[in-house]
Amino acid sequence: MSLEEFLLEWRSDSPYVEVKTSGSTGEPKRMMVEKRRMMNSARITCDFLGLKPGDTALLCMSLDYIAGKMMVVRSIERNLKLITVEPSGHPLAEDSKYDLVAMVPMQVYNSLQVPEEKERLMQIKHLIIGGGAIDESMEEELRDFPNAVWSTYGMTETLSHIALRRLNGKEASEWYEPFPSVKVRLNEEGCLVIDAPEVCEETLVTNDIAEIEASGRRFRILGRKDNVICSGGIKIRTEEVERTLKPYLDAPYMISKRPDPKFGEIVVLLTEGDISDAREACERILPKYQQPKDYLRVDRIPLTETGKPARKEAEKLAL
Repeated sequence: MSLEEFLLEWRSDSPYVEVKTSGSTGEPKRMMVEKRRMMNSARITCDFLGLKPGDTALLCMSLDYIAGKMMVVRSIERNLKLITVEPSGHPLAEDSKYDLVAMVPMQVYNSLQVPEEKERLMQIKHLIIGGGAIDESMEEELRDFPNAVWSTYGMTETLSHIALRRLNGKEASEWYEPFPSVKVRLNEEGCLVIDAPEVCEETLVTNDIAEIEASGRRFRILGRKDNVICSGGIKIRTEEVERTLKPYLDAPYMISKRPDPKFGEIVVLLTEGDISDAREACERILPKYQQPKDYLRVDRIPLTETGKPARKEAEKLAL
């Protein structure tokens, strides 16, 4: 979708805009969202970050998804000067300064590899990163940035993010801070429940296993309920295993699962690299119960269009 097409849809008489989910846990779905709630979300974010009319924002994400659409809506709500570039892995190829930029981790990673682009990244007043996990090495590299860098928490249903986590400076934290109008709690399965009436009509029960700070406000994500592998009665969190292996595997990889008559489910590792290297690292680093029962070499680790792990596609490959 082009900016002109989205603006035409936005200016239409319909109170709704069509968006589609990222498809990280299944097939992408299309849904209709209210324009007034998108404006509420934009206002909340702009207020939180202290953005003012005339500030400059960069649109470098696809307008097929909520993240891109919300950058436009924030610009409309706060009268920001919106600069657009074609979505790519190197959105900062041209020299310019911005007050607000939203990127996925892959775009940030690529920008960090090019000295000129890294310098431009450092000059962004508010850099918000969403759409995927930020690994420890990237977080470490961003920690000393002079301006604010944020990790976002949210999903299509919450019209982009409902909480931010500071990645750098004295305010850096592993805990997400929900916006003032947002309340969170855990259900009996330990999954995060979100009450954000200004952006989401219904209470949203997520599949994210979380921990809530003693204050009852801030939270951190431990993993996803649907990414838990139950093998021989032991629950193994996919993301936890992947994080443990990160420093030891150079080639792209993903932890998946396969039904098994003896264990119920078994851990399967997919890798674009050498299987023997992956097996050696797993046997050396992981506790016995987390070690994959099978290793598969694939041409490409499956990802969604927004760069998230495509877990369902990985499970099909693991069969």
